[in-house]
Amino acid sequence: MSRWYVYLVRTAGGALYTGITTDVDRRFAEHQAGAPKGARSLRGKGPLTLEFHAATASRAMASRLEWAIKQWPREQKEALIRGERELPGFAGRAPPGADASD
Repeated sequence: MSRWYVYLVRTAGGALYTGITTDVDRRFAEHQAGAPKGARSLRGKGPLTLEFHAATASRAMASRLEWAIKQWPREQKEALIRGERELPGFAGRAPPGADASD
């Protein structure tokens, strides 16, 4: 069973992209490389910075967190990156880059 992660990437222009993956390093490298596997919305918007990632218990949890984070205003996403905001469904806050789990 694979471990799933939710992650946030910042573009050169400061926009934040939220996604899920089983391999954060591989997925971030795909985004940085652009086509064909990187997200279209990130192509040509580099350099990119991996700002946050956290492990989840399942793909379903990762998908729910991804959807929830995408609904947040930018201020809440920035607070998550700074470690000042908790992820829904987690007992404690997940610091930037930490592997939080249920």
